[in-house]
Amino acid sequence: MRFDGVDVLKADREGLRKLRRRMQIIFQDPFASLNPRMKVGEIVGEPLYVNGLAKGSDLKDRVAEILKKVGIGPEAVGKYPHEFSGGQRQRIGIARALSVKPELIVADEPISALDVSIQAQVLNLLKDLQEEFSLSFLFIAHDLNIVRYFCDKVAVMNQGRIVESGSAAEVYNNPKDPYTKALLAAIPIPDPRAKAGVK
Repeated sequence: MRFDGVDVLKADREGLRKLRRRMQIIFQDPFASLNPRMKVGEIVGEPLYVNGLAKGSDLKDRVAEILKKVGIGPEAVGKYPHEFSGGQRQRIGIARALSVKPELIVADEPISALDVSIQAQVLNLLKDLQEEFSLSFLFIAHDLNIVRYFCDKVAVMNQGRIVESGSAAEVYNNPKDPYTKALLAAIPIPDPRAKAGVK
């Protein structure tokens, strides 16, 4: 597994510390991914503090700015995660990932645990942040409609192995692997008269 030419699995402690600033993660479960004993300001500010990027009033200002970017007001800094909805918690998780200005964010099923009415809002937020900060995402998902909407390049995995990859247009319009074809045929069609796999 390589990132910018560096073998992540062979990196030493110092090498991993440097890589962590450049790579962050948004977890699937916004409930379990936030420390319930920490206030939001501490959660978002911790990566900045640990990496020596900000402290004191500068840290508070940076936290407030990042929270604003994800649609969370400044009053949130003194509250605990349980005081927020699932969508708000995921926004806090996104703010934590953004805090150190990474180049790559691994988004592990970032909207699957959210209410359907909130999923589109969070997905659009990620797209806006991607453009604003020139971010690269490794977006992991089972919902192929969301993958088609969000991703430029797609890799299909079956039993831990990549069986097909290419641009989203190539994979969706001309799938080669039987497993990819089966996945695409299983996408629900919002028309009761249409059959799955038939355009």
